[in-house]
Parts: sequence; C-alpha cells; structure tokens
Amino acid sequence: MNPKSATAAERFGRLTWSCRRGMRELDVLLERYLREHYRHASSDERAAFERILGLQDPELARYLLAGDEPIDPDIARIVAQISPRPST
Repeated sequence: MNPKSATAAERFGRLTWSCRRGMRELDVLLERYLREHYRHASSDERAAFERILGLQDPELARYLLAGDEPIDPDIARIVAQISPRPST
C-alpha cells in the first residue's frame, strides 16, 4: 500500500469512527452517507460533512431526524442528502 492510500484509508477509518454516535439512528444515517457518498463528494461537501461530525448529538438529531434546517447552507445541503425526511 502506498503512503497516500494508507493516509486515505486512515482518514476514512477516523471518519467511520466519528460517525458512531450516542444514538443508533444517527449512526445509521451518517455511516450510510460516508459509505455511499463521501468518496465521490466534492472537497466542499467533504468539509461540510466533517463539520457535521463535529456537531453535538442533540443538534445533529434536530437536523437529521426532526427536520430543523441548519443556518449554514453548506451543512444544510449535506443534511438534505443524509436525512430520511423529504425535503420541503
């Protein structure tokens, strides 16, 4: 394995770990986005997802499960992709 791919694999592993939250519902949604979308996302989308992972669980649950909309438009776009709730 070359150093660049090792670094990418390590980063993906850290992100996977960061997707594991205190709420199983959040784990499922975040891990699904990471598996299915993150690798193909733009650098801006990746940065927004990583900022989402820095949010506290109650705030994240409001966005992903209760339908509250984030003020930050970059985060709002990623939340719309992750959330199981239909967009309005």
